Order: sequence, then structure tokens, then C-alpha cells
Amino acid sequence: MPSPSALNAPHVVVDWGTTSFRAVLLAADGTQRDRIETGDGIQFVEKHTFEDRLLALLAPWLAAEGPLDIVLVGMVTSRNGWIEVPYVPCPCSVQDLAKGTITRTLANGSRAILLAGINDPARAPFPDVMRGEETQIVGFGLEKDATLVLPGTHSKWARVAGGRISGFRTFVTGEFFALLTQHSFIARAAAGSESAAEDMAAFERGIADGSPEAAEGDAMLSLVFAARTGMLAGKLAPGEIRDYVSGLLIAQEFRQARNCGFFARSEFSKGNRIGIVGNDGLNRRYAIVARHFGLDVVEGSDHAAIDGARQILAAAKGDLT
Repeated sequence: MPSPSALNAPHVVVDWGTTSFRAVLLAADGTQRDRIETGDGIQFVEKHTFEDRLLALLAPWLAAEGPLDIVLVGMVTSRNGWIEVPYVPCPCSVQDLAKGTITRTLANGSRAILLAGINDPARAPFPDVMRGEETQIVGFGLEKDATLVLPGTHSKWARVAGGRISGFRTFVTGEFFALLTQHSFIARAAAGSESAAEDMAAFERGIADGSPEAAEGDAMLSLVFAARTGMLAGKLAPGEIRDYVSGLLIAQEFRQARNCGFFARSEFSKGNRIGIVGNDGLNRRYAIVARHFGLDVVEGSDHAAIDGARQILAAAKGDLT
């Protein structure tokens, strides 16, 4: 596999999501030289104007550097974005992801290299999908077999084996948390406490009540109601409810990842490792839950997504020249 050191010119990595645009200007060796972050998410861009918007957003860099290779990841490559790039099926290697890219030459001579997402045909009842997180997995490293979790609105659990992403599963934990704490009976119970300080004791109490050792731990839909009954019993204050529910849900995510059959139960025994990849502020909470389950934690780099995009670009170079 070509090393990212094979990249011999400045280049840009763009994470273009539904609500935001993030771009990083990189030197040939990967050193970050500049970055741009705006609210120009794909939902605000007309289908026929993506190229113009991209060139406008990167105009200062393009004026100084001339034409650049621009790697695009995220929802910009979905059917709701600029150009839909078909998913690469698991198991997949860096070379497979490189072959899945689509390239367009832009009006100023730059090349837009749109990266594919991946799907897992083995999931039931329908293939699971991710678009963007695969670069974080590649950046974490495919050299050693590992189980990884990528916390987020839609958390991804992935397995790396034999130098490939062998499979993954999505858990909508973050979205479920938002729905519960903004639009349900829990929101009413916790009303007025949105700005309360983080309460990690309440979070860890939620972990304990949602963990394998808890007597009611299997009754997820019933267990959530404890956020209300705990307050009625005087055991939970309104300011503790959000963190308590957070602990419950993340513990349940770990429990279900163990029990769903995708990850062997033996992997959740003392001394086994889990990689936690991402930088959305949830890593610390996931690490606390992982350790509660007896797992040793390996933290991924904050730059895993950029490192992964560079690896895919380097592997694709032969097809681009």
C-alpha cells in the first residue's frame, strides 16, 4: 500500500456534512497549514452549485497555491449531495476504498476526489451503511485486528481483521438521547436543567443501572422510565436526569453490541481492548463505560479522519495520474 508520504504536493481534505463544511489545507507531509469551518452544509447548497460553492469556499487557498487535489468525504458524496459515490462493501481494504473513488476536474484545474462510504451486506434485515467514518477507521489503523467504536449521533461499532474493515453495526444512541431529552416525558422532568453542570456521578449511576450486572438491565424500554420514577421517588434531581439517561443509553449500547452476535461475548472480558475513535466530545463517556465493562481503552487520534483520507488518496494516486 502506498504511504501517505507518497503525496508530494499540498492538498485539501474536506468533510462536507449535512449542516457544516470543514476543510483542512495540508502540506505534502500532512502538516496542517490552515483550516476553514463554515455552516455551508449540503442541505443549504443547490445540486447544480456544489462546484461553484467549493471553489468559492477554498478561494484563498486556490489563489495562493494554484490547482490542488481536494479530497471530499461525508454526506457530500451521498445521493443528497453533489455526486453519489456507490458504497464499497465490507470486508474492504484501503485499496478497495481507493478504487471506489470518483474524480472530477474542476474549472480551475483542481481535482475533486470524492471518497466512497462503505456498507455491510451481512447485516440484517438490511445492509448497514456509513459515509465518512470509514476514514477514521483507516486512520486508526488496519494493521492489527481490533474492535472499534466511533461515538456520535449514530454510533458505529466496527471490526478490523486481516488488514480490512470486516464489518460494522450502527447504534442510534445519540439520536435516541436527543429525542428523549428534548421531546419526551424525560424532557419535561428535566425542564430548566439544560444548562446544569455535568454530573458524572449521575452518569455513572446510569451506567450501573444499564449494565449487565443490573437486574433490570435487559428491559431497555422499561428501564428508560426509571428516569421518571427515580425523580418521583426522590432519588434523582431534575439536574441529574440528562446525565443519568446518558449513562443508561451508552451502557445499553455496549450491552447490545456484546449481545447482538456481531461481537463475541469473550471480547468483553477483562484485559481485552477497544479502540475509541472520534472527537465529538463523547469519547470520555464511552471510555468510562468501556472500563466499567472490563475493557482496556485505546484512544484514536483526533486526526484519524484526515490520516485515513490521506491514506486513501495515496492508494488512489496510481489511478489518478
